[in-house]
Amino acid sequence: MDYENNSWIWEGVNYYPCVFGGLMVTAALLGLSTSYFGGIGVPYLSLPCSWSNLGIFHQKKSGKRRIRVYMDGCFDLMHYGHANALRQAKALGDELVVGLVSDEEIVANKGPPVLSMEERLALVSGLKWVDEVITDAPYAITEQFLNRLFHEYKIDYVIHGDDPCLLPDGTDAYAAAKKAGRYKQIKRTEGVSSTDIVGRILSSLRDQKNCEDHNGTEVKPQEENQSKASHIAQFLPTSRRIVQFSNGKGPGPNARIVYIDGAFDLFHAGHVEILKRARELGDFLLVGIHSDETVSEHRGNHYPIMHLHERSLSVLACRYVDEVIIGSPWEITNDMITTFNISVVVHGTVAEKTLNCELDPYEVPKSMGIFHLLESPKDITTATVAQRIMANHEAYVKRNAKKTRSEQRYYEEKKYVSGD
Repeated sequence: MDYENNSWIWEGVNYYPCVFGGLMVTAALLGLSTSYFGGIGVPYLSLPCSWSNLGIFHQKKSGKRRIRVYMDGCFDLMHYGHANALRQAKALGDELVVGLVSDEEIVANKGPPVLSMEERLALVSGLKWVDEVITDAPYAITEQFLNRLFHEYKIDYVIHGDDPCLLPDGTDAYAAAKKAGRYKQIKRTEGVSSTDIVGRILSSLRDQKNCEDHNGTEVKPQEENQSKASHIAQFLPTSRRIVQFSNGKGPGPNARIVYIDGAFDLFHAGHVEILKRARELGDFLLVGIHSDETVSEHRGNHYPIMHLHERSLSVLACRYVDEVIIGSPWEITNDMITTFNISVVVHGTVAEKTLNCELDPYEVPKSMGIFHLLESPKDITTATVAQRIMANHEAYVKRNAKKTRSEQRYYEEKKYVSGD
């Protein structure tokens, strides 16, 4: 047990003066008794050892080792379900290490990834619960990699959701971790998955193409509603989930509050980087997230892909974001700037195309001299992500079908084994 110098004694005096005083009196009496009882005393060096067992004194950092947990994944088309999984994983330890599966491993086991390693790394690193990232992690945790996790990265537990993660041969990707007794499970976030999002994008783009094939004829409202209904999310928002994702802290009395707004649809690496740049301009980053109706009005009826509360959670999970306005107005008003005490309004140079350009939503902050145009670090947009999926349409359809079949087979076998 390491104690630096004798500072632990003085910490004991400060925190437990009564107990410490009593021990000192006892020790003094025992010490004085040596001459009376013929040398029966307490050796000087033995006292600290026995006292430490009482748990009175504060140890220097070496007292309790921090628990390190590991969770891996492809994290392709990053969504709030991924973020919630990592939030739960972090709650099982003190430090969260995330393994990012390589592009090659994803191709071999699932099909082509939508986002590159660089883009997926930006998304994972940008999450508030992540402490460290291991790139090029294997899809299956072998005993060799498991030993590396335990010894090189000092991992205590491997974490995964309660949904199946199967290799092409149908075996469990986490069998080795379970066998070692170092596996912990978290609850999967219902209502969203990368497979589901790919399906939404394909459905949305297919509907868009069908509308264009009408040769300029007006689409009936009921047809438009059916189109939107074909890719409605199953997510049901709760105040508890929003609280779990929130920082829970407001701006300080003299904080420089930076405001940025947008749809933040299909939350991607470009969003993370621009939010990081915006946060560097002040002390508190407030993000306005446009409503579904506002996004549809200005981007087209087939947007957004992700709905308002889904997009809100993705933004809240970002480590650079302090607070969000759920359903913010398109136009920034003087009243809004005053209410939220906004110091500077920013907008990136790369943005989605807008259908209605008659009104400048930033006219008021520009007239007040508080508008700042930020150079966007990346040129990726929601539209370009959707185009990547459409360009590899057949590959992603096969990928989705393959995963669906694997999961169905897994649950059927599990049901058979359990005897249900």
